[in-house]
Amino acid sequence: MKKIINDPKNVVSEMVDGLVRAYPQYLTQLPDTEAMVRSDQESMRGKVGIVSGGGSGHEPAHAGFVGQGMLSAAVAGQVFTSPTPDQIYAAIKAVDQGRGVFLVIKNYSGDVMNFDMAKDMAELDDIQVKSIVVDDDIAVKDSLYTQGRRGVAGTVFMHKVLGAAADQGASLDELEQLAQQVLPQIKTIAVALSAATVPEVGKPGFELKDDEIEFGVGIHSEPGYRREAVKPSKALVQELVGKLDEEIHLDATHQYAVMVNGMGATPLMEQYVFCHDLLDELATKKIEPAMMKVGNYMTSIDMAGLH
Repeated sequence: MKKIINDPKNVVSEMVDGLVRAYPQYLTQLPDTEAMVRSDQESMRGKVGIVSGGGSGHEPAHAGFVGQGMLSAAVAGQVFTSPTPDQIYAAIKAVDQGRGVFLVIKNYSGDVMNFDMAKDMAELDDIQVKSIVVDDDIAVKDSLYTQGRRGVAGTVFMHKVLGAAADQGASLDELEQLAQQVLPQIKTIAVALSAATVPEVGKPGFELKDDEIEFGVGIHSEPGYRREAVKPSKALVQELVGKLDEEIHLDATHQYAVMVNGMGATPLMEQYVFCHDLLDELATKKIEPAMMKVGNYMTSIDMAGLH
């Protein structure tokens, strides 16, 4: 294993320190935590705070989305491990402006449990807290760490929609209603060419042969639904769009925001080749995305693949 790190045990603390010091205009670290809040606290006055987070290894999620019109705070757990309730609680307290705090939680049992515990702690301090559990991955149900579907890259859309609404003055109840409307509209699916390597483990989470890919993997190297020989980009697009179409019944009369999300080790060159084929495939259905994003938004350390 080759990594640009020091001691694997210090990866998260050193990463957070480097991130905050690189972007002090956006991020401030809460003392004795791995929680980061918006540096422009003045602009949050009178608004509902939006807090998210999860295990590290998914950068730029979640701290990369702290800022105007998005998250008020993000909490980084250890690699692929939920942040602790006390750190989440610290983030909630730090961003509460008297109108409450809304939590965006990815559907993993550790995240759900720890964010719920932090929510209970905050409510004992008379801070109103509501939440949504994002479960956008259509690949499998009841995978490792999960009851129901996993929360993955689609969570970024939830950050953006709720963050923008909170910035415009939406109330806590209005944000809850909006989140419940948005949730069933977000659907994602992945393909992996190689697994992620957790620094403290030192080996990939699963093994794929040189000529093998896996459809439907999760962002913690959870298993997907099928392995087979590597295919050209066009065939990958047909498989993944086909699965999404079965789920949401793509309709040319609707508008869609589309994201091609790199998993960490996939070059942008390959992401744009996939995008080329994806847009061609959607065009056969007379669909032109209203918004398009291509890049690394929620990664899986060094996994090669797309979401």
